[in-house]
Amino acid sequence: MSTAFAPLKNDTFLRALLRQPTDYTPMWLMRQAGRYLPEYRATRAKAGSFMGLATNPDYATEVTLQPLDRYALDAAILFSDILTVPDAMGLGLSFAEGEGPRFAHPLRDEAAVRALHAPDLAKLQYVFDAVTQIRRDLNGRVPLIGFSGSPWTLACYMVEGGGSDDFRLVKAMLYDRPDLMHHILSVNATAVAAYLNAQIEAGAQAVMVFDTWGGALADGVYQAFSLHYMREVIRQLKREHEGVRIPSIVFTKGGGLWLEEIADCGADAVGLDWTVNLGMARKRVGHKVALQGNLDPNVLFAKPDQIRAEVERLLNSFGAPAAGSGHVFNLGHGISQFTPPESVTALVESVHQISRAMRGGH
Repeated sequence: MSTAFAPLKNDTFLRALLRQPTDYTPMWLMRQAGRYLPEYRATRAKAGSFMGLATNPDYATEVTLQPLDRYALDAAILFSDILTVPDAMGLGLSFAEGEGPRFAHPLRDEAAVRALHAPDLAKLQYVFDAVTQIRRDLNGRVPLIGFSGSPWTLACYMVEGGGSDDFRLVKAMLYDRPDLMHHILSVNATAVAAYLNAQIEAGAQAVMVFDTWGGALADGVYQAFSLHYMREVIRQLKREHEGVRIPSIVFTKGGGLWLEEIADCGADAVGLDWTVNLGMARKRVGHKVALQGNLDPNVLFAKPDQIRAEVERLLNSFGAPAAGSGHVFNLGHGISQFTPPESVTALVESVHQISRAMRGGH
């Protein structure tokens, strides 16, 4: 496959991540390709299952582009799952209807942990094929974001065997046998960096690390078992590809307490959940990183006027753009599957109109 792609027509998102001036505040949504869109549900029904969707580049491309056909979003994000990496490590991923992910072979004993190694990337070729196909079909419309789960968040699923309310098993291993936990995290960091670099080579123009469960950790433990390994991932990332800078974003849900430390990990931007004051966050990080976020996803259940008022409040909280600062508007976590699609229309229009007016544009 030749990877000669169309030139980028809208680079606002990339410019904001690199803290360069923009005409307005760019935006995209975590989980923007998802169950809240009727067209997504139709494609998923055609694919037969979630993994049927994620492992088929044609379907993955179709659902990645659906929200962009409906809304004036400033970035596309690869449609995939964060658990593709542990699946490729042989843990046996499956999705039961309404039950979420399950691993047939979770890491529960020393032998299983010691046997763990970074996967053969050939097993993830379907992801890289999807990246290339999406990038080609975008035809330069907006940039494409590649992503992975963080080493710690992947470890949570790998040890628990699925989702968890209390992280009892993974934390028991962390406190009882930190040596085993560090082994898993070290393997995961190597795997995640290689996985993201392969996405960059396939056509991703920015990459994001989702640390969904970092906020479940105690202070001190977070730094040693989550942040340290995200720093390792960022350290191994390609900073540019074919002469073009590839920005990186890290997002720890519940990580607001540690914002300054996260901003020091080497990434270009830090995602914020909705519990963080955006204006104060901007003061706390100074000119070190751009910020991404951080509207409460449940605002989208309010009426359009309220959505607009909340957008205005957030943009005013961040304040007027200035040299050396950057803001990408997003939700503080993934969009709910119950969100009315027309609420997203109100959101996107409000962000673009209000942020343009703040810069003296129309």
